[in-house]
Amino acid sequence: MHRPGKKVPVSGIYECTCGQSHRYTNTDVTGKTFPPPPEDCSGVGWNLKEATLHQ
Repeated sequence: MHRPGKKVPVSGIYECTCGQSHRYTNTDVTGKTFPPPPEDCSGVGWNLKEATLHQ
């Protein structure tokens, strides 16, 4: 799990940790920082769902 404000290690599609059938996803790029989960989400971070080719 990756916390908001930490650097993205691998570009890809990340899903929140709320456990709501992964309703929330975010596309993040290596070296940028993770955003906070949406306000109506009970998740505390992000898990990699699928890596992308962008570096």
